[in-house]
Amino acid sequence: MRALDPALTALRLALAMALAMALALALMPALAAAFTIEEETRFPAPGEEAAEVAILSTTDTAVLRPVIEAFQRRHPELAVRYVVAGSQEVFAAIDDEGAAFDLVISSAMDLQMKLANDGLARPYRSAATDSLPGWAHWQDRLHAFAQENVVLIAAAAALAGGPPPQTRRDLIEMLRRAPERFRGRIGTYDPELSGAGYLFATQDARQSDSFWRLAEVMGGLSPSLYTSSNDMISDLLAGRIVLAYNVLGSYAEPRLAGAADGRVIELEDYTLTLLRTGLVPVTAPNPALGGAFLDFMLSPEGRRLLREQAGLPPIDEAALAARAHLRPMRLDPGLLVFLDRIKRRAFLEEWHSAIDQD
Repeated sequence: MRALDPALTALRLALAMALAMALALALMPALAAAFTIEEETRFPAPGEEAAEVAILSTTDTAVLRPVIEAFQRRHPELAVRYVVAGSQEVFAAIDDEGAAFDLVISSAMDLQMKLANDGLARPYRSAATDSLPGWAHWQDRLHAFAQENVVLIAAAAALAGGPPPQTRRDLIEMLRRAPERFRGRIGTYDPELSGAGYLFATQDARQSDSFWRLAEVMGGLSPSLYTSSNDMISDLLAGRIVLAYNVLGSYAEPRLAGAADGRVIELEDYTLTLLRTGLVPVTAPNPALGGAFLDFMLSPEGRRLLREQAGLPPIDEAALAARAHLRPMRLDPGLLVFLDRIKRRAFLEEWHSAIDQD
């Protein structure tokens, strides 16, 4: 008799346990989540008593929907509950509330690293996670599944027929030459309200002193502050702003591809590359199912869907090596430096003094 695949056997056992857990939870009164939920979608399975994978994520449902639906075609016995929240809310849900999710996905690498470093992520290892390069996972607790460039976007009105800036020095000079063109029409993240925005700003500051010069110049032009890349892109397309700094390229490129008035710019002095990560929290009711979804995203089919349908470039070491200006933010405890309360307060005070000049 042919031996059963150990991974398949483990998944079947996890399914049985998950079904038992689902039946038990169904008999308990529902508890309202204290963290703020932006979207909640249930992808049902055919059976009424299907096991459920609960995923908490900063990634919009529309982005990952093709991946979730393909995962369910592979595992028709599984339902998926997909909850979207801001990066700070996702962190608080696990750190403060111990919310019961099987997988946590976030673009805020530093907050994910803190959860993992503080012992709130289960070790998870598989053939799929072993395939990742060393810089794309940490201690079997935190695993990257996408790499996304952090870019500048500009409308034609910002460039006024001239060439786009190639470096931050070029950008600073462009803003100084024509301040009235940009006054009140620049967007960037609010690092106090956005976990991803705080990560980008602190990593910028670690890369070059030009970040602070740029922040001061933007601050003198009354910038608009945002908590999401999509909102910056929408306002640029609507003509409310003409320039946005530190926008996720994975969101900007598809939305601006067909727009005559919009350009995505990777600055050549350096372009930060974000790693979107997943972890299985210690509070996971069905950790093996969370791991199964992570494995699917790292599989050949999952990688293809992430790239072609979700617009999230999968982990690609060769692509980084071929483009010297890309600077991936590594998954290591160095990400925790600016999460120290004293350092965070000092950083935000310096940032406010640069930006708040009205």
